Amino acid sequence: MSKGKLPKQYSEIKKRYKELFKAVGNLGRVVRKQGPIDEKTSHLIQLAAAAAIRSEGAVHSHARRAIEAGATKEEVYHAVILLTSTIGFPTVSAAISWIDDVLTEGD
Repeated sequence: MSKGKLPKQYSEIKKRYKELFKAVGNLGRVVRKQGPIDEKTSHLIQLAAAAAIRSEGAVHSHARRAIEAGATKEEVYHAVILLTSTIGFPTVSAAISWIDDVLTEGD
């Protein structure tokens, strides 16, 4: 997937359910503004949560968003490997492969 290009499934659902996507996007913006955590850290937290629930699409999304918000590749990977003792190595390994999908595009 090229940089900035959204997954086909995501784009199709967004097109089909415009009001839902508008509401979800607004919810994310409102929630981030409710506290002191900066955008980069917010996406790293959401990345970790996405890894914990084994959501490949959300891992892709939040890895990309964390980078766009100023996180380094090392911070993105670290946010997930910190979970090893909590969610287990196999789940962390899967999440790392999903991060690789995003961060090694075009290498």
